[in-house]
Amino acid sequence: MKITVRSAVEADLPALLALYSELNPDDAPLPRASADAIWAAISGQQGRTILVADAGDTAAGTADCIVIPNLTRGGRAILFVENVVVASSFQRRGVGRQLMESAVQLGELAGCYKVQLLAADDEYVHTFYETCGFKAMAEGFRRYVPQEPPH
Repeated sequence: MKITVRSAVEADLPALLALYSELNPDDAPLPRASADAIWAAISGQQGRTILVADAGDTAAGTADCIVIPNLTRGGRAILFVENVVVASSFQRRGVGRQLMESAVQLGELAGCYKVQLLAADDEYVHTFYETCGFKAMAEGFRRYVPQEPPH
């Protein structure tokens, strides 16, 4: 199976939403108008790249990457990776590894000193990232912001 990783374009939006529904199956589907507005905002962000891994004519996986400017480390930026998902029908076939290699290449091209991500608390996920060359070097913290009811 040939996998090609490329930057997402607006026409990929339905495939991205389908992949994200596998990542977070309990989330309500995002209305298309909202998705279009969010895509427009993402597309306008400097340093933001959503990668898509194609297997033939099917979007098999995705990773959202953003270069974050940085005033430390000699001004070298950080590449942060989020929302990594491989469609269940394509898992364990090299798609995720190619996505992560492409993310690291983005970081290298942008002059980043590190590529950083947070991973789910599942042993198989940790093993995957370790086989891609990542090391668990810090403890992550997060605080979810409650969603306010519409006014």
